[in-house]
Amino acid sequence: MPYRKDLHQGKFIPKNSKKYVGDSRQIVYRSGYELKFMNWCDMNPDVMSWSSESIIIPYRSPLDKRVHRYYVDFYVNIKGKSYLIEIKPSRFTKPPEPRKRTKRYLEEVAQWGVNEAKWKSAKEYCLDRGWEFKIITEKELGISYK
Repeated sequence: MPYRKDLHQGKFIPKNSKKYVGDSRQIVYRSGYELKFMNWCDMNPDVMSWSSESIIIPYRSPLDKRVHRYYVDFYVNIKGKSYLIEIKPSRFTKPPEPRKRTKRYLEEVAQWGVNEAKWKSAKEYCLDRGWEFKIITEKELGISYK
């Protein structure tokens, strides 16, 4: 399926609903990237099972120092190995470049700090279970804006 930028959110209807862990009538994608990953999970014969936003990990926000809940994008079991997957545009997987302290820049720095805290908690969660945490971007999904 070709990538379309206008597919931002909607309900995903799997062709292989038995692979989905949970109610396969309630799968929601929140970006075109997530839709593409869902199609891959659904159609890939190596994927034994998968779910969307089914695993909740507590993390401490660096902004308010309180514990919040991180709904990881996906759980995937591929040939007996389990993964937690976060789907993000690559620009959000690294800290923002230092520049003038505008409101937007400060928001990006704050979001980066929250993402780091979430991902650290997800890595620890996976380590405790023998799983792996991965962040997947448009590069891994084969999406280009040319």
